Amino acid sequence: MNLPNTLTISRIFLVPILVVVLLTNVASKFGVPQQILGVSLFLAAALTDLLDGFLARRRGEVTTLGTLLDPIADKLLISAAFISLVETHVAPAWAVVIIIAREFAVSGLRSIASAEGFTIAASKMGKLKMATQVVAITLLILGSVNGAPPSDNVKWTQVLMDVVKTKDLTIEQFRLLCYAAGQGMLWIVVFSSLYSMYGYFRKFYGKVRDRVEVREKRRLRELMRRKKKEKNPVNDGLTIEEKNV
Repeated sequence: MNLPNTLTISRIFLVPILVVVLLTNVASKFGVPQQILGVSLFLAAALTDLLDGFLARRRGEVTTLGTLLDPIADKLLISAAFISLVETHVAPAWAVVIIIAREFAVSGLRSIASAEGFTIAASKMGKLKMATQVVAITLLILGSVNGAPPSDNVKWTQVLMDVVKTKDLTIEQFRLLCYAAGQGMLWIVVFSSLYSMYGYFRKFYGKVRDRVEVREKRRLRELMRRKKKEKNPVNDGLTIEEKNV
């Protein structure tokens, strides 16, 4: 097994470990804050997503196994992180449902396209979507307090004003600002997810329309050929004199 595939598989194995860290107090047994350990694991897994593709292309080690496992590993990582954040009430369920539903919809669409004999290339918006997801999850994990959202009694706008005035940032203020920024990033993630999904469906529709047009043109050409053949029948191998006998 080559190095890129090893990195991809390691990302898959990091997923259950990340879930355990985010949903339990196992981090305290190692004397490490839950947020720090959770973010470290998540960013390490996200980093393998950058490295495996880069190394596979750089070293000419693109394989069928890697092509299959890479998107699966990405979806497992993002889905597991978001679902864990919903479970701890750090992320709203409605946003996570949209994000995960989009992943299934696009995966299904690309599978149908592959079965039909054409591919739908990844768009720039799709890559941006992945980046915004990583940023949003990182901020939300850092903004959580023992796996839960910070108090609603304190407004982030007031905290930001206090930080600007005092030019001092406490850990609690840092968490609250990260949480607020993460909530804002979620809106960007939802928008980029829906917009990139629209782009994929538009490409799919364009490919299908082109294929239908090609098939229709072939059908019309065949129909015209048959009509022309009916107007000018073959002589059945007989000469004019033989037909007049």
